[in-house]
Amino acid sequence: MGGLLSFELTHHLRKEYAQQASHLFISACRAPQIPSRKPPIHALPETEFIQELHRLNGTPASVLENSELMQLLIPLLRADFAVLETYTYTQQLPLECPITAFGGLKDQEVNIQELEGWRSQTQNSFQLEMCSGDHFFINSAQSLLLENLSKYLRNTVLHS
Repeated sequence: MGGLLSFELTHHLRKEYAQQASHLFISACRAPQIPSRKPPIHALPETEFIQELHRLNGTPASVLENSELMQLLIPLLRADFAVLETYTYTQQLPLECPITAFGGLKDQEVNIQELEGWRSQTQNSFQLEMCSGDHFFINSAQSLLLENLSKYLRNTVLHS
């Protein structure tokens, strides 16, 4: 969801405030013009919803198995998924900033083609960086991700 939120915020800043982002970084998020190939989960019955959260592997099992904590988190998680799953793309002019998309080589949620779709959302350069790991590769490949982000941010600062 963060990728789509960042994308829409970047467009909003350009449209409403004439501000250009210096670089847009996307992680494990399909390009906005590509419809989801997954059925929505935000309205599933609670047991099935929690099973899907287990399958996604982004929430620790200790959290998912804590029924009191889950009673607090489920409405928030459902709301996040509802925003993501009901998002409707509206075509706009491509951004002027570079875009770098990061993905996990074993991600079952977002594939390389869906990440590659971000290329059409910029008039500038596009980079696709694939890391070992699944949809939550940010946990298993954190040092590589941070190294790549540092590299791009250094280049952005040097060219500003």
